[in-house]
Amino acid sequence: MKATEVGAVMTTEVVTAAYGTPLGDVVRRLAEHRVGGLPVTDDEGRVVGVICASDLTRPGAREAVTGPWRVRPRGPGRSPLRALSGGRARTAGGAMSAPAVTVRARSTVTEASCLMTTHGVERLPVVDEEERLVGIVTRRDLSRAVLRTDGAIDRAVRRYVLGTALWLTPRALAVGVENGVVTLTGQVERRSDVELAVDAASRIDGVVAVVDQLSYRVDDTRLPTATAPALGETGEPVPRR
Repeated sequence: MKATEVGAVMTTEVVTAAYGTPLGDVVRRLAEHRVGGLPVTDDEGRVVGVICASDLTRPGAREAVTGPWRVRPRGPGRSPLRALSGGRARTAGGAMSAPAVTVRARSTVTEASCLMTTHGVERLPVVDEEERLVGIVTRRDLSRAVLRTDGAIDRAVRRYVLGTALWLTPRALAVGVENGVVTLTGQVERRSDVELAVDAASRIDGVVAVVDQLSYRVDDTRLPTATAPALGETGEPVPRR
């Protein structure tokens, strides 16, 4: 089963700001497009930071914002990657979080969700190999993609991991799922099957982590390998002594 990738759920039309964009213009863009944050890019489209509505509520940033706009902080907290220039930011570059936490389009939605949780952010700029912006993905985008009950994850594990990956019956192994954490218990034939099962389970949308409690009968990673016989000058095998 192929896990959903970020590229399949991201938004490609991204509202951005340049490093020198005045904070008043940033506020207008946030309000006009009804977004909670936007990437800050350089002249070549590379992401250098992210600025959110909560950044504009800090002392110094508030003083630089004038007009009838109201900005309210959003999200459970602020990123530890905060970097303010001085104490009186006037531009996007001065109030942004840097360096930006980014993700690639080929990353899975589960990997992106873990990044958001680890760094305490609500959105991730999506970049290519050159760190240029290609899209943005929010926690809401990921939630729509991976929203599954524990029961649905259990059924997916039995179907795709036990049935498709391991060619086992749905009840051949014990499967437990709690809050997206999958626990696999039981015995498989080969040690390589353990790695296969854990990898396949981790790729299922909605799976947060996989707990491996599997054992195996044969360690096929230590089986002896046949070596080719040494050849003499005539091309005939050299007898072993």
